[in-house]
Amino acid sequence: IPELKAEFRGLRASFEGQSRERRKMLGGFKKALPWALMGMFSILILVFGSYAQATLVMLMIPLGLVGAVIGHFLLGLPLTVLSIWGVVALGGVIVNDSIVFVDAINRRLAEGKELLVAVHEAGISRFRPIVLTTLTTAAGLMPLILEQSRQAQFLIPMAASLAFGLLFGTIFTLGVLPAGFACIN
Repeated sequence: IPELKAEFRGLRASFEGQSRERRKMLGGFKKALPWALMGMFSILILVFGSYAQATLVMLMIPLGLVGAVIGHFLLGLPLTVLSIWGVVALGGVIVNDSIVFVDAINRRLAEGKELLVAVHEAGISRFRPIVLTTLTTAAGLMPLILEQSRQAQFLIPMAASLAFGLLFGTIFTLGVLPAGFACIN
């Protein structure tokens, strides 16, 4: 590069490429994320008619994020832009599982059941569907996570975010969510 600069006056060189694209994407992500979270929160408030229940469901997202970070650490993967997209997908799946669980509790409460009975029955009825969703999704992503080809290396962080985050998020959804629900009501 110094030789080219000497030969061509006014030549500028910079090493950016992927870094610049990452900065652009993260800038847009930082602007859109708060709006997306507020939109989700607003919809949850409308669905449940409760700020506390909506907050409880939204708190499951960071708990799933813990699993995504642990998965990256266990696999020795760097956190990449595609990892973030995996976390976005993870947030949707975890919120969906949480909505189904909270709705099951609310239905039992509407039937006149006591709080702890409603939480217990909802946990029993939603356990299998939530666990099966998690296991089939994680198992479906495992071939990609374990793939060694060069083409797959770009997608592996996204798959790891989703699979490991979902495994941890499900544990929290089945354990923390019902306990939290019992505490807030």
